[in-house]
Amino acid sequence: MIAAVARNRAIGFKNKLIYWLPNDLKRFKQLTTGHTILMGRKTFESLPKGALPNRRNCVLSHSVSQLPGCECFTSWNDFIATCQPDEEIYIIGGATLYQQLIDKADRLCLTEIDDTPTEADAFFPDYSGWKAVCREIHTKDDKHQYDYAFVDYVRY
Repeated sequence: MIAAVARNRAIGFKNKLIYWLPNDLKRFKQLTTGHTILMGRKTFESLPKGALPNRRNCVLSHSVSQLPGCECFTSWNDFIATCQPDEEIYIIGGATLYQQLIDKADRLCLTEIDDTPTEADAFFPDYSGWKAVCREIHTKDDKHQYDYAFVDYVRY
């Protein structure tokens, strides 16, 4: 799973990301390019230009069977049956998909933002039972309004 989370685990508001951190977007692109990304329909609809280039774009949805540039699936089992054993899969949101699939994840690649937003309606699930194995701290600068850290987690 990959996400940018606030101190209270907020990730979105009105189907948009709360934070715009250029280095977070660069990290997202670096990690996911050349791999499979799995998202819910609302997350797909929030992408400004549709399917993300140089990735296998997959959407889990009960209401949509076709989206441009994507493979659509109605269940995790249908999706995972199309994947290779060594295929690297990044679950990119949204909140409902994170909640449904966190038990299937083996790694969390999070950008933890040192802020609590005043408005949020989408939250990442509790990950307090995970162990941080890598933490890269960054301080705010002219392009980043908040302190943040790239943190990778694995299950205990």
